[in-house]
Amino acid sequence: MAEPKTKPTDASVSEFLEAVEPAGRRADGLELRELFDRVTDTDGVMWGPSIVGYGLQHYRYATGREGDWMVVGFSPRRASVSLYGLQTPGAEELIDRLGKVKVGAGCLWIGRLDTIDRHALEALVDRAWVMARGDEV
Repeated sequence: MAEPKTKPTDASVSEFLEAVEPAGRRADGLELRELFDRVTDTDGVMWGPSIVGYGLQHYRYATGREGDWMVVGFSPRRASVSLYGLQTPGAEELIDRLGKVKVGAGCLWIGRLDTIDRHALEALVDRAWVMARGDEV
């Protein structure tokens, strides 16, 4: 079985976020870091060259593939911001409250953070983090 391409690294989250272009996307990344750090009560870790991830879970899929992946995370990419791990069971109402968002199989994409309901985003991060610990939401 092939090694996963996206794994935790020792790269600096601060250096990555300070280098994000354009400036508006950098501001989104810095704000997301503050939110994710606060809600998870932990520091993010670089996953590959462009994802800031929090926590670690081992996954085993019905296809036989397995591996480790972050619990929640984000990536301030040039075209949009990717949000990972927020599509937990029962989170549909919160996702709808976010605002304009594209829903993918494993992530959500937003154009600009200032168009998103921050309370809904914080609730989604908290929900995913709590569920990953096996607590009730």
